[in-house]
Amino acid sequence: MNKNYLFSSESVTEGHPDKMCDIISDAILDAYLEKDPNSRVACEVTATTGIVTVMGEISSKSTIDITKIVREAVKEIGYEGEDFGFNASTCAVILAIDKQSEDINLGVSSSLEHKKNENICEEYKDIQEEEEKGRVGAGDQGMMFGFACNETKDFMPAPIYYAHKLCYALSAKRKDKVLNYLGPDGKSMVTFEYCDGKPKRIDTIVISTQHRSDITQEEIHDNIIKHIINPVIPKDLIDSETKILINPTGRFVKGGPCSDTGLTGRKIIVDTYGGVGKHGGGAFSGKDPTKVDRTGAYAARYIAKNIVAAKIADRCEIQIAYAIGVANPVSVYVDTFGTSSISNEEITKMIMKLFDLRPGALIEQFEMRSPIYKQLAAYGHFGRSDLHIPWEETNKAEMIKEYFKDGAE
Repeated sequence: MNKNYLFSSESVTEGHPDKMCDIISDAILDAYLEKDPNSRVACEVTATTGIVTVMGEISSKSTIDITKIVREAVKEIGYEGEDFGFNASTCAVILAIDKQSEDINLGVSSSLEHKKNENICEEYKDIQEEEEKGRVGAGDQGMMFGFACNETKDFMPAPIYYAHKLCYALSAKRKDKVLNYLGPDGKSMVTFEYCDGKPKRIDTIVISTQHRSDITQEEIHDNIIKHIINPVIPKDLIDSETKILINPTGRFVKGGPCSDTGLTGRKIIVDTYGGVGKHGGGAFSGKDPTKVDRTGAYAARYIAKNIVAAKIADRCEIQIAYAIGVANPVSVYVDTFGTSSISNEEITKMIMKLFDLRPGALIEQFEMRSPIYKQLAAYGHFGRSDLHIPWEETNKAEMIKEYFKDGAE
């Protein structure tokens, strides 16, 4: 493996057209889960000039005003009035919603394992509770990846960690009116120089931010450095050779859905690890927790983070694969990239012993039937120390240490 290299990751603000669609999808999911925690939601959104279209399959005992949820989400992002080309109050909202496929429901509501044990004795409550965890089958087939490393305090790769922080700061300063000329749309990209496989310094920072037409690029440049870059990026990561590019095209007035059509699930690398490690291809937003694209990826991150927190490895990637309608994963794969003295095979055995990877068990452990998803739709689903996220806990680290200290029984 090359030990000296440059690596870049990007993030986007909540007003980016794709990220806007993610937020709307998860706002709709939250609204359903708040009224009916067992709602089945697969919600996709597109947004273009003056139009938001909501599509998907939703089965729920509750009824919500989807149009109202859409307008509230768009307004909260910052597209209100006519300043930035998209207006939450006047945009058209088109709905194309069906119920969940009966064939998919067969496997999700009653897993293959559960069907084999339907006649369980009612006297044994503990067995019943265990059976309930195994009732939910995976909502689809697929493979999911989770990753963690010790490059930052939140066990995230440094490039995506700081790219997210820059975009979050852009939105915060806009909403706080410190930089009231900024628009909701924006991007950041951070390039780190790695030496001996460790992040040493930032080589390049790119920030593109939507703005009103009456502001000069010189003013934007100075304010972004003062209010965004300097407070976010540690001084020891920037030197005289670091390149800082702010609105490199020279103008970014037209943005959001008016400049590019947005679509749910088109920023999956931004949502995860910024291109470090692998991705199974499944998006998160708009999907209820029976969809293992979401639940399996969260579980993989949880395992990887606890392994690194336990100092078993400096870097860890986990793959989990599921078959539709089956509760137990069909495979679990570990890669520590040569940073662990313990074999990947032994770590895999530990995972199978200490972690319950059935969707029903994960949903219960991570409290995933709660309306928690809209807050995750922008700035990453992982490494969110600003939020209390169950899959970001490191509460299994000590258990992992004890497992290997005791000789990996």
